[in-house]
Amino acid sequence: MHSDSLPFDQTGYFSSLICDYLDNHKSLQPFFGRYPEIANFEGQIKEKAANFPNEQREILYGALANQYKGFEIGKKTRTNLIMLKEPMTFTVVTGHQLNLFTGPLYFLYKIISTINLTAQLKKRFPKYNFVPVYWMATEDHDFEEINYFNFDGRKLQWNRDSDTSMGAVGQLSTKGLDEVFTAFSNAIGHSKNAEALKSLFKQAYLEHENLTDATRFLANALFGAYGLVILDGDDRDLKRLLVPYIKKDLFEQLGYQKVSQTIDKLQDVPEKYDVQVNPREINYFYLMEGLRERIVEVDGRYSVLQTTISWNKEQLLKELNEFPERFSPNVISRPLYEEVVLPNLCYIGGGGELAYWLELKTFFEAMKVTFPILLLRNSVLVMTKKQSDKLAKLKLSLPDIFLRQSNLINKKIREISNIDIDFSPQKEHLEEQFKALYEVAEHTDKSFLGAVKAQEVKQKKGLDHLEKRLLKAQKRKLEDYIVRMTELQNALFPGRSLQERNLNFSELYLEWGEELIPMLMATLEPLHLKFLVIQP
Repeated sequence: MHSDSLPFDQTGYFSSLICDYLDNHKSLQPFFGRYPEIANFEGQIKEKAANFPNEQREILYGALANQYKGFEIGKKTRTNLIMLKEPMTFTVVTGHQLNLFTGPLYFLYKIISTINLTAQLKKRFPKYNFVPVYWMATEDHDFEEINYFNFDGRKLQWNRDSDTSMGAVGQLSTKGLDEVFTAFSNAIGHSKNAEALKSLFKQAYLEHENLTDATRFLANALFGAYGLVILDGDDRDLKRLLVPYIKKDLFEQLGYQKVSQTIDKLQDVPEKYDVQVNPREINYFYLMEGLRERIVEVDGRYSVLQTTISWNKEQLLKELNEFPERFSPNVISRPLYEEVVLPNLCYIGGGGELAYWLELKTFFEAMKVTFPILLLRNSVLVMTKKQSDKLAKLKLSLPDIFLRQSNLINKKIREISNIDIDFSPQKEHLEEQFKALYEVAEHTDKSFLGAVKAQEVKQKKGLDHLEKRLLKAQKRKLEDYIVRMTELQNALFPGRSLQERNLNFSELYLEWGEELIPMLMATLEPLHLKFLVIQP
């Protein structure tokens, strides 16, 4: 296997905000801490070490040890868990929803980027230890975002009774996933790799009672050999560490104030970046079995939406101190939670995630929590041998295949046609002729200028029309080439989007089997900061 790369801003799939961040654009520098390059981690280590109490390490270790009860874990993960108790150990973390069977491919890329960065840091800073952490988003409640995965153009979906109460998705029973297993089994055939996928799905989802345990098993099966530590934030002991920060949000609205100010500043820069998320006055949900609803305050009374639950300030403080596990962070407060409970140096996420992290720096400063280095996860396009051969045969370059399809067709038709379809020389010649007519009009009758201009426009439109007709004729003549080219692009970019946002890892696993993850581990470079294309 070999890999090529191209800048993210040449793919057409990433926002100007993310492209500018990767370029270390001056306008964005006030919104992040250290830029993601290896030398900057030395300062990050020192800052986090100074601001992370060692006594919290025992709490973190205890919570993780409890979460892993009943799970078989490998030697490397067990070693990493123990090392978290040591002051010289730091983490790199990524987070992801509990998507069914990992969901889109980029689930793998997030975790591999995280594992590989810890390996790079160990080489650069050998006296420290670095642990990769996957933070499971067990407290999310948007079931529609996680209840399916795509396979071979089909949506394999987990359907539940519509009247079933919804709380945190991690608590959901895996009941009903046998139907998804049957559909998946029928779709993938009976090859050796297919049977391995069936076994993995069955062990994860049909042999565990809830979605949290199923996801932990699956992530551990895929990455446990590399020492990945899997953390569930829905934990009483960990949330107790968050209590002082929850109070500042509930009673001082500190998150709302600071993030709102940052959003205003982001919109004041010349680029006027879009806002990814907006803060609420209170950035916590109330969480119980079958319930996860927003906490709101009206005239000094705190209530849980869609319920009859309410408190005055003193009652709410009592509830928080006695039951911290019932307070669930939203998208604004969850990043803070992660950095409070982990000795973390770097958060690795997708473009949308980094966009909202860039709103949070002053919020972290006000809470006196170290802001992590932000790193865009690796983005990858993986080609099969057959696809790679087609690419070469059709004489398509990497920048070519990232073009919009209409632009790609027009570009390649012009390149391979034996007729010159570009009428630019004729247009330039026409402009020269009309210059002479303009001069005549200037020296004779200036009222003639309008007629000359109208005639020039008419003739240029005529040339444009002829050019388009000729291009259309050549498209018909080269129809077979166009069909083969567009079929390849459609296969590489399903749904006219990035492969990693649509395909499930199972489609690549059928091709590479057990070699898939080691191949990706050997290829992905988290600090490369370019889009990777992997070919045989």
